[in-house]
Amino acid sequence: MKWCLFFFLSVIASAIAEPGSYAILSSESTAADPQWGRVIARLSARHNTGTIISFPDGQPRAALEKLRAAHPRYTCFVARHKEVTRGFVTQIHQMCRILDDDPYADTIWGILTGYDAANAEDIAGTDKPLIIERVASGTEVALEQCREGVWYCELKQGRMVKKKPGAKPLEEAGPADTTSALAATLTDYKAQLFVTSGHATERGWQIGFRYRNGSFKSADGRLFGVDTAGKRIDINSPNPKVYMPIGNCLMGHIDGQDAMALAWLKSAGVRQMLGYTVPTWYGYAGWGCLDYFVEQPGRFSFSEAYFANQHALIHRLETCFPEIAGAVLDDPNGAGKLRAKIKGTPASKAAGLGAQDAVGLLFDRDAVVFYGDPAWDARLARGDCAYGQEFSGKEGKYTFLIKPRWGEKSFEPVNTNGSQRGGRPMVEYFPTRLKNIRIIEGSELNPVVTDDFILVPSPRKYDAQRVYKVVFTAQPAV
Repeated sequence: MKWCLFFFLSVIASAIAEPGSYAILSSESTAADPQWGRVIARLSARHNTGTIISFPDGQPRAALEKLRAAHPRYTCFVARHKEVTRGFVTQIHQMCRILDDDPYADTIWGILTGYDAANAEDIAGTDKPLIIERVASGTEVALEQCREGVWYCELKQGRMVKKKPGAKPLEEAGPADTTSALAATLTDYKAQLFVTSGHATERGWQIGFRYRNGSFKSADGRLFGVDTAGKRIDINSPNPKVYMPIGNCLMGHIDGQDAMALAWLKSAGVRQMLGYTVPTWYGYAGWGCLDYFVEQPGRFSFSEAYFANQHALIHRLETCFPEIAGAVLDDPNGAGKLRAKIKGTPASKAAGLGAQDAVGLLFDRDAVVFYGDPAWDARLARGDCAYGQEFSGKEGKYTFLIKPRWGEKSFEPVNTNGSQRGGRPMVEYFPTRLKNIRIIEGSELNPVVTDDFILVPSPRKYDAQRVYKVVFTAQPAV
Protein backbone atom coordinates (compact mmCIF):
# COMPACT_ATOMS: atom_id res chain seq x y z
CA MET A 1 0.00 0.00 0.00
CA LYS A 2 1.28 3.47 -0.87
CA TRP A 3 2.48 5.76 1.91
CA CYS A 4 -0.35 8.23 1.42
CA LEU A 5 -2.90 5.51 2.18
CA PHE A 6 -1.21 5.01 5.52
CA PHE A 7 -1.34 8.80 5.98
CA PHE A 8 -5.06 9.24 5.62
CA LEU A 9 -5.90 5.99 7.40
CA SER A 10 -3.90 7.16 10.40
CA VAL A 11 -5.84 10.43 10.39
CA ILE A 12 -9.14 8.59 10.82
CA ALA A 13 -8.05 5.65 12.93
CA SER A 14 -9.29 7.20 16.16
CA ALA A 15 -12.53 8.55 14.68
CA ILE A 16 -14.58 5.86 12.99
CA ALA A 17 -18.15 6.75 12.12
CA GLU A 18 -21.16 4.54 12.55
CA PRO A 19 -20.84 1.89 9.82
CA GLY A 20 -22.77 2.60 6.67
CA SER A 21 -23.23 6.35 7.02
CA TYR A 22 -20.55 7.64 4.61
CA ALA A 23 -18.20 5.97 2.16
CA ILE A 24 -15.30 7.35 0.12
CA LEU A 25 -14.36 5.70 -3.16
CA SER A 26 -11.47 6.48 -5.48
CA SER A 27 -9.32 4.84 -8.09
CA GLU A 28 -6.11 3.19 -6.94
CA SER A 29 -3.96 5.80 -8.65
CA THR A 30 -5.91 8.69 -7.11
CA ALA A 31 -5.56 7.13 -3.65
CA ALA A 32 -1.82 6.71 -4.27
CA ASP A 33 -1.31 10.36 -5.22
CA PRO A 34 -0.10 12.29 -2.11
CA GLN A 35 -2.04 15.45 -2.96
CA TRP A 36 -5.29 13.61 -3.61
CA GLY A 37 -4.65 11.48 -0.53
CA ARG A 38 -5.02 14.68 1.46
CA VAL A 39 -8.42 15.26 -0.16
CA ILE A 40 -9.53 11.81 0.97
CA ALA A 41 -8.08 12.40 4.44
CA ARG A 42 -9.97 15.70 4.72
CA LEU A 43 -13.26 13.99 3.89
CA SER A 44 -12.50 11.09 6.23
CA ALA A 45 -11.87 13.39 9.15
CA ARG A 46 -14.89 15.58 8.45
CA HIS A 47 -17.31 12.70 8.17
CA ASN A 48 -15.72 10.51 10.82
CA THR A 49 -15.62 7.50 8.52
CA GLY A 50 -13.33 4.58 7.94
CA THR A 51 -15.22 3.23 4.94
CA ILE A 52 -12.63 3.93 2.23
CA ILE A 53 -12.66 1.81 -0.91
CA SER A 54 -10.39 1.88 -3.95
CA PHE A 55 -10.93 0.34 -7.36
CA PRO A 56 -8.80 -0.26 -10.49
CA ASP A 57 -8.46 2.85 -12.61
CA GLY A 58 -11.52 3.50 -14.74
CA GLN A 59 -13.50 0.66 -13.15
CA PRO A 60 -15.68 1.97 -10.31
CA ARG A 61 -18.00 -0.98 -10.90
CA ALA A 62 -15.25 -3.20 -9.46
CA ALA A 63 -16.03 -1.73 -6.03
CA LEU A 64 -19.67 -2.86 -6.18
CA GLU A 65 -19.54 -5.69 -3.65
CA LYS A 66 -17.67 -3.65 -1.05
CA LEU A 67 -20.03 -0.72 -1.55
CA ARG A 68 -23.00 -3.04 -1.36
CA ALA A 69 -21.71 -4.47 1.94
CA ALA A 70 -21.31 -0.96 3.39
CA HIS A 71 -24.57 0.37 1.86
CA PRO A 72 -23.82 3.94 3.00
CA ARG A 73 -26.34 6.75 3.08
CA TYR A 74 -23.74 8.96 1.33
CA THR A 75 -21.04 7.96 -1.14
CA CYS A 76 -18.35 10.34 -2.33
CA PHE A 77 -16.27 9.41 -5.37
CA VAL A 78 -12.99 11.33 -5.21
CA ALA A 79 -11.58 11.64 -8.72
CA ARG A 80 -9.05 13.66 -10.68
CA HIS A 81 -10.80 15.54 -13.46
CA LYS A 82 -9.24 13.42 -16.20
CA GLU A 83 -10.99 10.38 -14.71
CA VAL A 84 -14.45 11.94 -14.84
CA THR A 85 -15.48 10.81 -18.29
CA ARG A 86 -19.05 10.40 -19.48
CA GLY A 87 -18.61 6.64 -19.14
CA PHE A 88 -17.36 7.03 -15.56
CA VAL A 89 -20.50 8.97 -14.64
CA THR A 90 -22.72 6.36 -16.30
CA GLN A 91 -21.01 3.52 -14.40
CA ILE A 92 -21.59 5.28 -11.09
CA HIS A 93 -25.27 5.88 -11.83
CA GLN A 94 -25.78 2.26 -12.74
CA MET A 95 -23.82 0.65 -9.88
CA CYS A 96 -25.47 2.86 -7.25
CA ARG A 97 -28.89 1.56 -8.32
CA ILE A 98 -28.03 -2.09 -7.66
CA LEU A 99 -26.90 -2.06 -4.04
CA ASP A 100 -30.26 -3.68 -3.22
CA ASP A 101 -33.24 -5.06 -5.10
CA ASP A 102 -35.25 -1.91 -5.83
CA PRO A 103 -34.60 0.04 -9.08
CA TYR A 104 -33.87 3.35 -7.34
CA ALA A 105 -30.58 5.00 -6.38
CA ASP A 106 -29.51 3.28 -3.16
CA THR A 107 -27.06 5.90 -1.90
CA ILE A 108 -26.84 9.66 -2.22
CA TRP A 109 -23.64 10.05 -4.20
CA GLY A 110 -21.46 12.78 -5.62
CA ILE A 111 -18.18 13.09 -7.49
CA LEU A 112 -15.70 15.34 -5.72
CA THR A 113 -13.23 16.67 -8.26
CA GLY A 114 -11.61 20.00 -9.03
CA TYR A 115 -9.30 21.94 -11.28
CA ASP A 116 -6.48 20.49 -9.20
CA ALA A 117 -6.06 18.73 -5.85
CA ALA A 118 -5.90 22.04 -3.95
CA ASN A 119 -9.29 23.05 -5.38
CA ALA A 120 -10.75 19.64 -4.49
CA GLU A 121 -9.35 19.89 -0.97
CA ASP A 122 -11.03 23.27 -0.52
CA ILE A 123 -14.35 21.70 -1.52
CA ALA A 124 -13.76 18.73 0.78
CA GLY A 125 -13.02 21.10 3.66
CA THR A 126 -16.23 23.12 3.29
CA ASP A 127 -18.19 22.02 6.33
CA LYS A 128 -20.45 24.92 7.34
CA PRO A 129 -24.02 24.30 6.10
CA LEU A 130 -25.31 26.81 3.57
CA ILE A 131 -28.72 28.44 3.97
CA ILE A 132 -29.43 30.03 0.60
CA GLU A 133 -30.98 33.48 0.76
CA ARG A 134 -29.67 35.12 -2.44
CA VAL A 135 -30.60 33.59 -5.79
CA ALA A 136 -29.56 34.70 -9.29
CA SER A 137 -30.55 33.16 -12.59
CA GLY A 138 -30.22 33.49 -16.33
CA THR A 139 -33.68 32.00 -16.79
CA GLU A 140 -37.05 32.33 -15.10
CA VAL A 141 -37.30 30.72 -11.64
CA ALA A 142 -39.88 30.82 -8.86
CA LEU A 143 -38.52 33.79 -6.90
CA GLU A 144 -41.69 33.84 -4.83
CA GLN A 145 -40.24 30.76 -3.11
CA CYS A 146 -36.90 32.48 -2.41
CA ARG A 147 -35.86 34.97 0.26
CA GLU A 148 -34.51 37.35 -2.38
CA GLY A 149 -33.08 37.22 -5.87
CA VAL A 150 -33.09 38.26 -9.50
CA TRP A 151 -33.54 36.54 -12.85
CA TYR A 152 -32.86 37.74 -16.37
CA CYS A 153 -34.95 36.31 -19.19
CA GLU A 154 -33.23 34.18 -21.82
CA LEU A 155 -36.28 34.37 -24.10
CA LYS A 156 -37.24 38.07 -24.12
CA GLN A 157 -34.57 40.74 -24.31
CA GLY A 158 -34.67 43.35 -21.54
CA ARG A 159 -36.95 41.39 -19.23
CA MET A 160 -35.91 40.88 -15.61
CA VAL A 161 -37.60 40.15 -12.28
CA LYS A 162 -36.31 41.06 -8.83
CA LYS A 163 -37.42 40.13 -5.36
CA LYS A 164 -36.39 41.90 -2.18
CA PRO A 165 -36.67 40.30 1.28
CA GLY A 166 -40.25 40.39 2.52
CA ALA A 167 -41.62 41.67 -0.80
CA LYS A 168 -43.21 40.15 -3.88
CA PRO A 169 -41.24 39.64 -7.11
CA LEU A 170 -41.49 42.65 -9.42
CA GLU A 171 -40.76 42.82 -13.13
CA GLU A 172 -38.39 45.59 -14.23
CA ALA A 173 -36.70 46.73 -17.41
CA GLY A 174 -33.31 45.11 -17.68
CA PRO A 175 -30.27 45.64 -19.90
CA ALA A 176 -30.28 44.37 -23.47
CA ASP A 177 -26.95 42.65 -22.81
CA THR A 178 -27.06 40.93 -19.43
CA THR A 179 -23.48 39.64 -19.33
CA SER A 180 -22.18 42.28 -16.94
CA ALA A 181 -25.31 42.16 -14.78
CA LEU A 182 -25.15 38.38 -14.38
CA ALA A 183 -21.42 38.52 -13.62
CA ALA A 184 -22.18 41.12 -10.93
CA THR A 185 -24.68 38.79 -9.26
CA LEU A 186 -21.72 36.51 -8.60
CA THR A 187 -18.98 39.02 -7.78
CA ASP A 188 -20.93 41.79 -6.01
CA TYR A 189 -24.32 40.39 -5.01
CA LYS A 190 -22.61 37.13 -3.96
CA ALA A 191 -25.45 34.87 -5.05
CA GLN A 192 -25.56 31.58 -3.17
CA LEU A 193 -27.57 29.78 -5.85
CA PHE A 194 -26.94 30.39 -9.55
CA VAL A 195 -29.22 28.90 -12.22
CA THR A 196 -28.69 28.78 -15.99
CA SER A 197 -30.24 27.31 -19.11
CA GLY A 198 -29.84 27.72 -22.86
CA HIS A 199 -27.15 26.77 -25.35
CA ALA A 200 -23.79 25.69 -23.93
CA THR A 201 -20.73 23.58 -24.56
CA GLU A 202 -17.90 22.45 -22.31
CA ARG A 203 -16.26 25.86 -22.95
CA GLY A 204 -19.06 28.38 -22.80
CA TRP A 205 -22.63 29.37 -21.95
CA GLN A 206 -24.62 31.48 -24.44
CA ILE A 207 -26.69 33.72 -22.18
CA GLY A 208 -29.47 34.56 -24.63
CA PHE A 209 -31.56 31.75 -26.06
CA ARG A 210 -33.85 33.63 -28.46
CA TYR A 211 -31.84 36.82 -28.89
CA ARG A 212 -28.23 37.94 -29.21
CA ASN A 213 -26.49 38.29 -25.88
CA GLY A 214 -23.08 37.75 -24.37
CA SER A 215 -21.56 34.59 -22.96
CA PHE A 216 -19.68 33.09 -20.05
CA LYS A 217 -16.47 31.27 -20.91
CA SER A 218 -13.65 29.43 -19.17
CA ALA A 219 -9.89 29.02 -19.48
CA ASP A 220 -7.19 27.91 -17.05
CA GLY A 221 -9.73 27.38 -14.30
CA ARG A 222 -11.03 30.94 -14.57
CA LEU A 223 -14.59 31.95 -15.35
CA PHE A 224 -15.22 35.15 -17.29
CA GLY A 225 -17.90 36.88 -19.30
CA VAL A 226 -17.65 38.31 -22.80
CA ASP A 227 -20.34 40.82 -23.73
CA THR A 228 -21.66 41.56 -27.22
CA ALA A 229 -19.06 44.32 -27.62
CA GLY A 230 -16.26 41.84 -26.95
CA LYS A 231 -15.44 43.17 -23.48
CA ARG A 232 -14.04 40.58 -21.06
CA ILE A 233 -15.49 40.56 -17.54
CA ASP A 234 -13.49 38.49 -15.05
CA ILE A 235 -15.48 36.60 -12.44
CA ASN A 236 -14.01 35.86 -9.05
CA SER A 237 -16.71 34.77 -6.62
CA PRO A 238 -15.28 32.74 -3.74
CA ASN A 239 -18.35 32.60 -1.49
CA PRO A 240 -19.68 29.00 -1.28
CA LYS A 241 -22.59 28.38 -3.59
CA VAL A 242 -24.67 25.85 -5.53
CA TYR A 243 -24.85 25.91 -9.33
CA MET A 244 -27.80 24.51 -11.30
CA PRO A 245 -27.30 24.52 -15.11
CA ILE A 246 -30.65 22.77 -15.38
CA GLY A 247 -31.12 23.25 -19.13
CA ASN A 248 -27.58 23.55 -20.47
CA CYS A 249 -26.00 21.05 -22.79
CA LEU A 250 -22.63 19.59 -21.73
CA MET A 251 -22.04 21.84 -18.69
CA GLY A 252 -21.28 18.77 -16.59
CA HIS A 253 -18.98 17.18 -19.15
CA ILE A 254 -15.30 17.56 -18.24
CA ASP A 255 -13.33 17.14 -21.46
CA GLY A 256 -10.13 18.80 -20.26
CA GLN A 257 -8.74 21.21 -17.71
CA ASP A 258 -10.35 24.21 -19.42
CA ALA A 259 -13.86 22.77 -18.99
CA MET A 260 -16.54 25.13 -17.68
CA ALA A 261 -17.37 22.80 -14.78
CA LEU A 262 -13.83 23.10 -13.41
CA ALA A 263 -13.89 26.89 -13.71
CA TRP A 264 -17.15 27.02 -11.75
CA LEU A 265 -15.56 24.89 -9.05
CA LYS A 266 -12.29 26.84 -8.93
CA SER A 267 -13.08 30.52 -9.48
CA ALA A 268 -16.81 30.77 -8.75
CA GLY A 269 -16.98 29.19 -5.30
CA VAL A 270 -19.24 26.34 -6.44
CA ARG A 271 -19.29 23.57 -3.88
CA GLN A 272 -22.04 21.47 -5.44
CA MET A 273 -23.44 21.44 -8.96
CA LEU A 274 -25.33 19.23 -11.36
CA GLY A 275 -24.80 19.16 -15.10
CA TYR A 276 -25.62 17.30 -18.28
CA THR A 277 -22.69 15.34 -19.68
CA VAL A 278 -24.46 15.22 -23.06
CA PRO A 279 -26.50 17.58 -25.24
CA THR A 280 -29.85 17.85 -23.47
CA TRP A 281 -33.12 17.55 -25.38
CA TYR A 282 -35.69 16.02 -23.01
CA GLY A 283 -34.94 17.77 -19.72
CA TYR A 284 -36.58 15.74 -16.96
CA ALA A 285 -33.39 15.08 -15.00
CA GLY A 286 -32.30 18.72 -15.09
CA TRP A 287 -35.31 21.02 -14.91
CA GLY A 288 -37.11 18.80 -12.42
CA CYS A 289 -34.52 19.54 -9.73
CA LEU A 290 -36.09 23.00 -9.47
CA ASP A 291 -39.39 21.36 -8.52
CA TYR A 292 -37.80 19.86 -5.41
CA PHE A 293 -35.07 22.33 -4.50
CA VAL A 294 -36.51 25.79 -5.27
CA GLU A 295 -40.25 25.19 -5.20
CA GLN A 296 -40.11 23.35 -1.85
CA PRO A 297 -37.80 25.78 -0.05
CA GLY A 298 -35.85 24.30 2.84
CA ARG A 299 -37.38 20.82 2.61
CA PHE A 300 -34.44 19.19 0.82
CA SER A 301 -30.71 19.68 0.72
CA PHE A 302 -29.39 20.08 -2.82
CA SER A 303 -28.18 16.48 -3.01
CA GLU A 304 -31.50 15.21 -1.62
CA ALA A 305 -33.40 17.26 -4.20
CA TYR A 306 -31.23 15.92 -7.03
CA PHE A 307 -31.89 12.32 -5.98
CA ALA A 308 -35.58 12.93 -5.28
CA ASN A 309 -35.81 13.94 -8.93
CA GLN A 310 -33.88 10.82 -9.93
CA HIS A 311 -36.35 8.73 -7.95
CA ALA A 312 -39.22 10.54 -9.70
CA LEU A 313 -37.70 9.82 -13.13
CA ILE A 314 -37.19 6.13 -12.37
CA HIS A 315 -40.69 5.86 -10.91
CA ARG A 316 -42.12 7.29 -14.13
CA LEU A 317 -40.18 4.74 -16.16
CA GLU A 318 -41.22 1.86 -13.93
CA THR A 319 -44.92 2.75 -13.89
CA CYS A 320 -45.35 4.00 -17.45
CA PHE A 321 -42.81 1.98 -19.43
CA PRO A 322 -41.86 -1.13 -17.41
CA GLU A 323 -40.97 -3.06 -20.56
CA ILE A 324 -37.88 -0.88 -21.09
CA ALA A 325 -37.23 0.47 -17.58
CA GLY A 326 -34.17 -1.75 -17.16
CA ALA A 327 -32.65 -0.84 -20.52
CA VAL A 328 -29.65 1.44 -21.01
CA LEU A 329 -29.69 4.25 -23.57
CA ASP A 330 -26.58 6.38 -23.87
CA ASP A 331 -27.22 7.53 -27.43
CA PRO A 332 -30.63 8.81 -28.63
CA ASN A 333 -29.71 7.59 -32.13
CA GLY A 334 -29.89 4.06 -30.77
CA ALA A 335 -33.52 4.36 -29.76
CA GLY A 336 -34.99 2.58 -32.78
CA LYS A 337 -34.83 -0.94 -31.36
CA LEU A 338 -36.23 0.24 -28.04
CA ARG A 339 -39.20 1.96 -29.65
CA ALA A 340 -40.42 -1.39 -30.95
CA LYS A 341 -40.65 -2.67 -27.37
CA ILE A 342 -42.51 0.34 -25.99
CA LYS A 343 -46.15 -0.46 -25.35
CA GLY A 344 -46.89 1.81 -22.42
CA THR A 345 -49.39 1.25 -19.62
CA PRO A 346 -52.68 2.77 -18.49
CA ALA A 347 -50.52 5.12 -16.40
CA SER A 348 -48.60 6.34 -19.45
CA LYS A 349 -51.80 6.82 -21.43
CA ALA A 350 -53.43 8.73 -18.55
CA ALA A 351 -50.39 11.01 -18.39
CA GLY A 352 -50.32 11.47 -22.17
CA LEU A 353 -46.85 9.92 -22.48
CA GLY A 354 -45.59 8.09 -25.54
CA ALA A 355 -42.51 6.48 -27.02
CA GLN A 356 -40.61 9.79 -27.23
CA ASP A 357 -41.07 10.26 -23.49
CA ALA A 358 -39.85 6.74 -22.78
CA VAL A 359 -36.69 7.36 -24.80
CA GLY A 360 -36.21 10.77 -23.20
CA LEU A 361 -36.46 9.39 -19.68
CA LEU A 362 -33.96 6.63 -20.44
CA PHE A 363 -31.60 9.11 -22.07
CA ASP A 364 -31.75 11.50 -19.11
CA ARG A 365 -31.46 8.89 -16.38
CA ASP A 366 -27.66 8.46 -16.48
CA ALA A 367 -26.75 11.70 -18.25
CA VAL A 368 -26.73 14.23 -15.40
CA VAL A 369 -23.85 14.25 -12.94
CA PHE A 370 -23.71 15.53 -9.36
CA TYR A 371 -20.44 17.18 -8.33
CA GLY A 372 -19.36 17.87 -4.77
CA ASP A 373 -19.53 16.29 -1.33
CA PRO A 374 -23.06 14.79 -1.24
CA ALA A 375 -23.33 15.15 2.54
CA TRP A 376 -22.64 18.90 2.55
CA ASP A 377 -25.92 20.53 3.50
CA ALA A 378 -26.96 23.37 1.19
CA ARG A 379 -30.64 24.29 1.07
CA LEU A 380 -32.90 27.27 0.48
CA ALA A 381 -34.01 29.37 3.42
CA ARG A 382 -37.21 27.79 4.64
CA GLY A 383 -40.33 29.13 3.00
CA ASP A 384 -43.98 28.33 2.35
CA CYS A 385 -44.48 25.02 0.55
CA ALA A 386 -47.66 24.19 -1.36
CA TYR A 387 -48.13 21.12 0.81
CA GLY A 388 -46.70 19.94 4.12
CA GLN A 389 -45.05 16.58 4.77
CA GLU A 390 -44.91 14.83 8.14
CA PHE A 391 -43.15 11.54 8.86
CA SER A 392 -43.40 9.86 12.23
CA GLY A 393 -42.91 6.41 13.67
CA LYS A 394 -43.03 4.46 16.89
CA GLU A 395 -42.60 0.78 17.77
CA GLY A 396 -42.35 -0.34 14.16
CA LYS A 397 -45.34 1.61 12.84
CA TYR A 398 -44.74 4.63 10.61
CA THR A 399 -46.97 7.33 9.16
CA PHE A 400 -46.39 9.67 6.22
CA LEU A 401 -48.91 12.49 6.05
CA ILE A 402 -49.33 15.04 3.25
CA LYS A 403 -51.15 18.26 4.15
CA PRO A 404 -52.32 20.49 1.25
CA ARG A 405 -51.74 24.16 2.10
CA TRP A 406 -52.65 26.08 -1.02
CA GLY A 407 -56.13 24.73 -1.67
CA GLU A 408 -56.76 24.08 -5.36
CA LYS A 409 -53.14 24.98 -6.15
CA SER A 410 -51.60 22.59 -3.61
CA PHE A 411 -50.49 20.07 -6.22
CA GLU A 412 -49.85 22.42 -9.14
CA PRO A 413 -46.33 23.48 -10.18
CA VAL A 414 -45.29 26.90 -8.92
CA ASN A 415 -43.43 27.66 -12.13
CA THR A 416 -43.53 25.92 -15.51
CA ASN A 417 -40.55 27.50 -17.27
CA GLY A 418 -38.40 24.90 -18.97
CA SER A 419 -39.06 21.30 -19.90
CA GLN A 420 -40.89 18.44 -18.17
CA ARG A 421 -42.01 20.56 -15.23
CA GLY A 422 -44.59 19.71 -12.59
CA GLY A 423 -46.32 16.53 -11.51
CA ARG A 424 -43.42 15.35 -9.36
CA PRO A 425 -44.24 12.80 -6.64
CA MET A 426 -43.84 13.56 -2.95
CA VAL A 427 -40.61 12.16 -1.53
CA GLU A 428 -39.62 11.77 2.11
CA TYR A 429 -36.27 10.35 3.25
CA PHE A 430 -36.19 8.14 6.34
CA PRO A 431 -33.77 8.97 9.17
CA THR A 432 -32.58 5.32 9.18
CA ARG A 433 -32.91 2.43 6.77
CA LEU A 434 -35.92 0.14 7.19
CA LYS A 435 -36.77 -3.46 6.29
CA ASN A 436 -39.76 -5.82 6.31
CA ILE A 437 -42.04 -3.06 5.07
CA ARG A 438 -45.79 -3.69 4.90
CA ILE A 439 -48.31 -1.01 3.92
CA ILE A 440 -51.43 -1.13 6.10
CA GLU A 441 -53.17 2.10 5.10
CA GLY A 442 -53.10 4.40 2.05
CA SER A 443 -52.42 1.82 -0.66
CA GLU A 444 -54.93 3.66 -2.88
CA LEU A 445 -52.34 6.47 -3.14
CA ASN A 446 -50.01 3.99 -4.92
CA PRO A 447 -47.04 4.68 -2.63
CA VAL A 448 -43.59 3.23 -3.14
CA VAL A 449 -41.80 2.45 0.13
CA THR A 450 -38.14 1.50 -0.14
CA ASP A 451 -35.57 0.98 2.60
CA ASP A 452 -34.63 4.68 2.74
CA PHE A 453 -37.52 6.75 1.36
CA ILE A 454 -41.22 6.84 0.61
CA LEU A 455 -42.59 8.17 -2.69
CA VAL A 456 -46.23 9.08 -3.24
CA PRO A 457 -47.36 10.02 -6.77
CA SER A 458 -48.75 13.54 -7.00
CA PRO A 459 -52.56 13.59 -6.74
CA ARG A 460 -52.38 16.51 -9.21
CA LYS A 461 -55.95 17.57 -8.36
CA TYR A 462 -56.83 18.73 -4.85
CA ASP A 463 -59.67 16.99 -3.03
CA ALA A 464 -60.69 18.67 0.23
CA GLN A 465 -62.41 15.47 1.41
CA ARG A 466 -59.42 13.22 0.90
CA VAL A 467 -56.85 12.19 3.51
CA TYR A 468 -53.38 11.88 2.03
CA LYS A 469 -51.81 9.44 4.45
CA VAL A 470 -49.74 6.25 4.23
CA VAL A 471 -49.22 3.98 7.23
CA PHE A 472 -46.82 1.04 7.17
CA THR A 473 -45.00 -1.30 9.50
CA ALA A 474 -41.24 -1.86 9.32
CA GLN A 475 -38.14 -2.59 11.39
CA PRO A 476 -34.78 -0.80 11.41
CA ALA A 477 -32.47 -2.37 8.83
CA VAL A 478 -29.39 -2.13 11.06
